[in-house]
Amino acid sequence: MDYREAIAYIIARAGYDRGFVANPFDAETVGLQRTAWLLEALGRPEARVPALHIAGTKGKGSTAACAAAMLRAAGYRVGLYTSPHLHTFRERIQIDGAPIAPETFAALTDEVAAANRRLAAAKPDWGEATAFEVATALAFLAFARAAVDVAVVEVGLGGRLDATNVITPAVAVITPISYDHTAILGNTLAAIATEKGGIIKPGRPVVLGPQPAEARATLERLAAERGSPVYIAGRDWHARPGDAGFDLTGPWGSYRDLRLALRGRHQVENAATAVAACWLLREAGLTVSEAAVRAGLAAVHWPGRLEVVREQPLVVVDGAHNVDAVTRLAEALVEVFGPRRRTLILGIAGDKDVEAMLATLAPLASRVIATASHHPRAAAAARVAAAARAAGGPALAVEEAPDVATALRRAIEAAAPEDLICVTGSLYAVAEAREALGLAQAEDFERTLLFR
Repeated sequence: MDYREAIAYIIARAGYDRGFVANPFDAETVGLQRTAWLLEALGRPEARVPALHIAGTKGKGSTAACAAAMLRAAGYRVGLYTSPHLHTFRERIQIDGAPIAPETFAALTDEVAAANRRLAAAKPDWGEATAFEVATALAFLAFARAAVDVAVVEVGLGGRLDATNVITPAVAVITPISYDHTAILGNTLAAIATEKGGIIKPGRPVVLGPQPAEARATLERLAAERGSPVYIAGRDWHARPGDAGFDLTGPWGSYRDLRLALRGRHQVENAATAVAACWLLREAGLTVSEAAVRAGLAAVHWPGRLEVVREQPLVVVDGAHNVDAVTRLAEALVEVFGPRRRTLILGIAGDKDVEAMLATLAPLASRVIATASHHPRAAAAARVAAAARAAGGPALAVEEAPDVATALRRAIEAAAPEDLICVTGSLYAVAEAREALGLAQAEDFERTLLFR
């Protein structure tokens, strides 16, 4: 295969309803069995690398990025597996901060595809592995071949039945839990926490970021049942934001005036959770010193999360895609950037609570430009505009744009130098904004891949 053929192979197995991220629509254990079978056929690459395994509703990607940055600063070779991506599928599989090369991706996909054919022949009742299962096997194979010292692995969806849950990690991490993907994960926090808590493995430590009481109680119960030591935000460590940095106290001691490259108080929570997880990796022989903590957090880069991509007017992009995430975004826009006239460019997925998201965002804005990304699940611009009008009332200027690039051009042309423009609602909209500003390029043949 070349890279185009490798992507086409994955596209053929992708689709939200066919289980791109997870496969909750078939018998419960088949997806994990398929992934385990593939990895066994490939020589069990996942068993060769100690891992941090990160689940949660909010902040898991940022927590993964912080952990990977600190581990790299400590001198380790680090594999990072995250989803979704912004511009190219290869971003999901990174080694030492760089996506794997197209030719490496293609060669590894060849190997995984051959194993997948053998799987289909050996277990016809299971069916072929889905795109996310193939990608997960590909990531572990890439990390083993590159001889990384540690892998930081983000769950795709849920935890218990996610393809990444074939591993027994050195440390499990669960970032804040809230309501999302309720049709799959359940409509109570306890049910969602049960799915996320599926990554807790017997005897292995688990780190819990700040949690609602119902979710925390469920996770603590699961950890107790599995004999897993639990380390909890607000009990075992405390982060105190300051004017420019933050102080962090925990079992490792006290770190004063840590600087974090990511913006927003919620990112301090994520960074603190990542520090706790890295501290626990000492049991796997991986030591992250205070100097590495400082250097990693100061340098961490996680595009599309309260990211400033242009000055005068200030353009910020953020992938907030549900009610809890936009609530944090709203707080951060005020806290980080202060009082400004704000234009919001909104492209939201159709399966999200568009109306509730606008109820939070509309009061911040003087103008809303409703649009839709090219993703097939994007909500129509008319729906987003109607929700903005209902939430903002007659004082809010609302218009529609045919695409993100057009919306961004209109907003910049109309803005004063001191104004703020925020593109949000989905990572797909964020990706298209970054590309419109010349910060990245995406191949058209990759755009057809259904991310989630």
